[in-house]
Amino acid sequence: MAPTIFFIVLSLLFTLSTTRIQSNDEGFISVQISNRGLDFAKDVLIDKAVSSIVPLQLPDIEKSVKIPVVGKVHVLLSNITIYHVDVASSYIHTGETGIVLVASGATANLSMAWQYSYRTWLVPVAITDDGGASVQVEGMEVGLAAALKNQDGNLKLSVLECGCHVKDISIKLDGGASWLYQVVVNAFEGKIASAIENAISKKIREGIIKLDSLLQSIPKEIPIYHTAVLNVTFVDNPVLSNSSIEVEINGLVTAKDAVLVSNYIHKGWKDTFFCSGPAKMIQISLQQDVFNSLSLVYFDADYMHWIVDKIPDQSILNTAGWRYIVPQLYKQYPDDDMNLNISVSSPPIIKVAKDVIGAIINLDVTIDVVDGGEVIPVACISLDISTSGSAVILRNNLAGRVRLEDFTAYLKWSEIGDLHMHLLQPIMSTVLKTVILPNVNLHLMKGFPLPLPHGFTLQNAEIVCTDSRVIVFSDLAFTEQYHLSQKLLTSLHLGT
Repeated sequence: MAPTIFFIVLSLLFTLSTTRIQSNDEGFISVQISNRGLDFAKDVLIDKAVSSIVPLQLPDIEKSVKIPVVGKVHVLLSNITIYHVDVASSYIHTGETGIVLVASGATANLSMAWQYSYRTWLVPVAITDDGGASVQVEGMEVGLAAALKNQDGNLKLSVLECGCHVKDISIKLDGGASWLYQVVVNAFEGKIASAIENAISKKIREGIIKLDSLLQSIPKEIPIYHTAVLNVTFVDNPVLSNSSIEVEINGLVTAKDAVLVSNYIHKGWKDTFFCSGPAKMIQISLQQDVFNSLSLVYFDADYMHWIVDKIPDQSILNTAGWRYIVPQLYKQYPDDDMNLNISVSSPPIIKVAKDVIGAIINLDVTIDVVDGGEVIPVACISLDISTSGSAVILRNNLAGRVRLEDFTAYLKWSEIGDLHMHLLQPIMSTVLKTVILPNVNLHLMKGFPLPLPHGFTLQNAEIVCTDSRVIVFSDLAFTEQYHLSQKLLTSLHLGT
């Protein structure tokens, strides 16, 4: 079975072994697959596995048999090919030792060529004949039990059990002597069934071996927008219950080439939450520490700094607009243009509470006067900003928007004397609402990539905010246009 097929499903299933691995790392992102998700993954696996198996060439089969009157006849069956498989029913079961997937009531169609030859004492030359045949397989069952261990933060895949059983076959010969049909049925029916069972089982095992090699090469860091990396190291083994499978990854964001040292408090995943409607296929829980780690990376990379020289109310960026608010500014620099040099003074702190995502942002707004081509800083105002926001799903990204709740302004330093801060409040409010927050929202709407393999998209997603966590409940859709032969690393690249 093609390894890319197994990866797609097993990347969702995260099967586990019975041994629990203790890790010093902490998991800040949890992915939970419900029974509906498992059924969906099972259907994708079977559909794509069938398309990858056929056509399947079986080894030639030959045998010499003794026929009354005719004598000893050598029969060869060649070009034995499975060209169609149909699965009637299937089920998936989770247990302490892993996941069992069974396809039952399957049928298969085969084509083959036959040839026989024999000699008699009456005829000195060999008598030969050949033709074609079709085979109908009924009641075929295919079973797979797999386990996936956490091995140093990567996944180690192994087959616990794998097998195929053919219940009944019927053979139809095109041409041939009258005695040939019974010879083929009696002498070759069991061999054909055995060849089918062995070939399918071998394909599955080969796929698992190749997939295990690919899984070992999964990078432990995934780039995010060429600026940061997401730590996708697996933490402990996946946890199976009778209703779901859950896996944790580290989930913290760091700058490229940085060494991750976790200073965050891991609160665990003990509480259970439910979406408002019918149960979804997948649940992705992100602790607020994930967003705070991203905030820290962008702050350290100096991405939270802007120079504003154009705003909707352009009069604010000329000293004439400040004539009655800060008279000394206009007196010293009459009718000069101005810039606002805005910098975030400390990493924004994100707090997730029930039904809301809040953030505390500390800004320094330096007022620059452009006088004769020279940029002159004249004052600096510090802002402590409180925002609230909401999250949305855009494709496979968690995006959002924030709105201003409140802010406090105070003078940090001034080269033009004291400033009356209550008079500056309306100007600062206008700058926040028309410049700073729209710019922040522009970046937020790009979204944070959720840990999903390519080829799958979220569908009918619902977001729940609770104490310190953002939880995404969603169904999944499989994108048929996705090219299944892409390599594993491409499959795991997080979307933008």
